[in-house]
Amino acid sequence: MTESKNFIEDIIDGDLASGKVKEVYTRFPPEPNGYLHVGHAKSLCINFGIASKYNGKCNLRFDDTNPAKEDEEYVESIKRDIEWLGFKWDKLLFASDYFDVIYDCAIKLIKKGKAYVCDLSAEEIKNTRGTLTQPGAESPYRNRSVEENLRLFEGMKNGEFADGSKVLRAKIDMASPNLNMRDPVIYRVLHATHHNTGDKWCIYPMYDFAHPIEDAHEGITHSICTLEFEDHRPLYDWVVRECEFPDPLPQQIEFARLNITNTIMSKRYLKRLVDEGKVMGWDDPRMPTLSGMRRRGIPAAALRDFCERIGVSKANSEVESAYLDSCVRDNLNMTADRVMAVLEPLKVVLTNVEDKEVLEVENNPNAETITHRQVTFGKNIYIDRSDFALVPPPKYFRLKPDGYVRLKGAYIIHCDEVVYNDSGDVDYLKCSIVPDSKSGSDTSGMKVKGVIQWVDADNCVDLEVRQLEGLLTDVVDGVTDFTERFNNNSMVIVKGKGEKCLADSTEGKTYQFMRIGYYVYDKDSTDDVKVFNRVVGLKDGFKAK
Repeated sequence: MTESKNFIEDIIDGDLASGKVKEVYTRFPPEPNGYLHVGHAKSLCINFGIASKYNGKCNLRFDDTNPAKEDEEYVESIKRDIEWLGFKWDKLLFASDYFDVIYDCAIKLIKKGKAYVCDLSAEEIKNTRGTLTQPGAESPYRNRSVEENLRLFEGMKNGEFADGSKVLRAKIDMASPNLNMRDPVIYRVLHATHHNTGDKWCIYPMYDFAHPIEDAHEGITHSICTLEFEDHRPLYDWVVRECEFPDPLPQQIEFARLNITNTIMSKRYLKRLVDEGKVMGWDDPRMPTLSGMRRRGIPAAALRDFCERIGVSKANSEVESAYLDSCVRDNLNMTADRVMAVLEPLKVVLTNVEDKEVLEVENNPNAETITHRQVTFGKNIYIDRSDFALVPPPKYFRLKPDGYVRLKGAYIIHCDEVVYNDSGDVDYLKCSIVPDSKSGSDTSGMKVKGVIQWVDADNCVDLEVRQLEGLLTDVVDGVTDFTERFNNNSMVIVKGKGEKCLADSTEGKTYQFMRIGYYVYDKDSTDDVKVFNRVVGLKDGFKAK
């Protein structure tokens, strides 16, 4: 059977076959100005995955060229996220490691007459850029002498000029049909303390200038990035060529970024949610950040599986969020232990039970190795209020007055009496177990269709269950602004009861709450109350097209 390959792998195969490259070398270059989100997972899987597939290497390089927005907190979070996804980098690097190299490249361009210091403001540069149909206007400073440009650039480096007063621009072509080639800014003055270099520099290179230099200096063979950089590729090639790096020069390849329905895929917008207090932080389990997804209980293997399934293409598209949920559900179905919990407890007194009994209950019927746990069963239990109806609808197979139901892993019970409180609401139920109806050794001869979960009321834990939904509502009447689509019901907290074994959970441990959904133990838990976040429901609503 012929192995299916994406277009990036086809390019790499050709480069290896022709001898253009001897070893595949990629990199993942995040800017440490926020936490990684699910969109970055695709790029991580591509860059690290390709390096692994071809027995090559992949560097982690932080694009820290804008100290005004970057922070060490983000650096550490990104490293944790990559390790959680299961990837290992060859070298840990920073763009700031190359500031001397990048500066020397700028000097080389000035000496070649390929760069000049410009005094126009950012607004003036924008207004003289031109349009897609009209050429730009040359800067009045474009023809400064090499000597004057060297002196002014040295002055920029030495802190002689204010922020925004001068920039260094590449001297390319103001009539180019590609606007990125119309004398782009490659250095700006910025008096800001850098997290890595302190106050050594007050000029910083632009990404489009720094990135190709870093790639070339590291020997990166394939610089894989998202599609919005496709129009920047001519500038990328111009920089490595004019800075006279030796062959083989790195090759930029673009792929379509990941878009998911009703999911915020912008660090800037996610930061707003954090700063405005709409979420509990970057790792809020509703956030599409990798740290939020980890806290929500999404397995790293499921996220990698999702990225593998959606594939790699050049065409932008949007993936249904239900597809990711389906991948998560497939994984947890095989790995998550089953436990019983009730989210709306209703007390049941079993009138013909006196002594405690210990039952052996299966943890996960789909696991590679089947294990069991012990669950206590006694006179007082809780069932979920939704599993009892005073006036049941047709074909109702759960508990009702004078009705029968089976307790999961235990006995068939009969509802003998409904006890009401002073307000006239159902307070608790009096029931009795059917003799000889114990699961696994039932000789009662009775057949019941309904099976419900339950919890020993005298041996259980208090639960705080966070029922999570997406942060965004569906687009309605053309309203697309994410602030107007914020889902105020994205977290609903309910108080429930769970098996005693949940008291021994550890952060990140996932379970299937039987008949309810998949849940993960949260770090906000206390000795008295155990907090769980919903990962996904049991029902798979995704239909593959």
